[in-house]
Amino acid sequence: MTGSEVYFIDGARTPFGRAGEKGMYWQTRADDLVVKSMRALIERNPEIPGDRYDDVAIAATTQQGDQGLTLGRTSALLAGLPNSVPGLAIDRMCAGAMTAASLMGGAIGFGQYDVAIAGGVEHMGRHPMGFNADPNPRFLSERLVDAEALNMGNTAERLHDRFPELTKERADHYAMRSQQKTAAAYEAGKFDRDLVPVAIESEAGWGLAIRDEHPRPDTSMEGLSGLKPPFRPHGKVTAGNASPLTDGATASILASKDAVKELGLKPRMRLVSFGFAGVQPEVMGLGPVPSTERALKRAGLKIDDIGLFELNEAFAVQVLSFLDHFGIADDDPSVNPYGGAIAIGHPLAASGVRLMMQLANQFEEHPEVRYGVTAMCVGLGQGGTMIWENPNWNRKKHARAGK
Repeated sequence: MTGSEVYFIDGARTPFGRAGEKGMYWQTRADDLVVKSMRALIERNPEIPGDRYDDVAIAATTQQGDQGLTLGRTSALLAGLPNSVPGLAIDRMCAGAMTAASLMGGAIGFGQYDVAIAGGVEHMGRHPMGFNADPNPRFLSERLVDAEALNMGNTAERLHDRFPELTKERADHYAMRSQQKTAAAYEAGKFDRDLVPVAIESEAGWGLAIRDEHPRPDTSMEGLSGLKPPFRPHGKVTAGNASPLTDGATASILASKDAVKELGLKPRMRLVSFGFAGVQPEVMGLGPVPSTERALKRAGLKIDDIGLFELNEAFAVQVLSFLDHFGIADDDPSVNPYGGAIAIGHPLAASGVRLMMQLANQFEEHPEVRYGVTAMCVGLGQGGTMIWENPNWNRKKHARAGK
């Protein structure tokens, strides 16, 4: 048994839709969304025989109904993979797909798998976060956590309380820029490779979902300033500087070095390290700080070695707390060049792979960048980070240039 390098080969996702009865996926099943992403990915990579997939890991936060029944296995069967391909379902809330990728990557790195699929789905319209959940009463009776820790919006407000320099104006400005960057990315065709059209049914008949439903390119500071805070009176977190409730799915292919060589695959990223860490649930948004520090330490890198960042925008204040900790400017061009979840949407367990797809696209545009990070906060006080290497980076060229 020998270990292996782990590569991100490809990724695909559905357009992300608005959750609820007015959203484009209200009549669409959650498992059909993830199957659509998987089928597109499998068809796009025909050099990988179906029986060469060693496992399928699909994440969902609320595992019930059409998001239940061991999604990895059921989606593998529905996507047309052979009966010999196993599958599993996992849950780490917002970092579900990221955990699926790290789990499959770990199995590949340990030499047990050659090719695997990792992804996630969240139909927040059909399955709202925490629906039918029954938190143990000890959490509150024994004061293990504050009651506000069970509400993600309140944890974001706590970040504003802890760091007064993270003002509402900064959060709103960051949110506006996210919308602007996403609009520019759409205009430039940056998402064309990622998006898989989905047939949708509504009262008006059948249609085709080809774009994310959430972006608001006309967002202004004036409009953001007038939004009411839903979590506390005179609060700073609003619908404008937070990610919206979203439906959508993602899928990715990871492979070993031997499989890349044998099957003639073209890697888009190499996995360098990953880390998950816990923080106080009341300040959930700080999670990516220790998880990134852990991943950097394991990789033998420093934050200055990272040239691109894909940070999940659960809340603007959460991203700003990360940037302040590491001394990165709010408008640093290396951070979320295509915008983020505030504009695109955040279907919880699916978002981790969206970050990877966008980073892979940016690596192709920036051969001068060697390392990139995908990171996100996670409900109940966690953070997750993965560090990737750009295969387009020319070691010899940059060594001659003294880089």
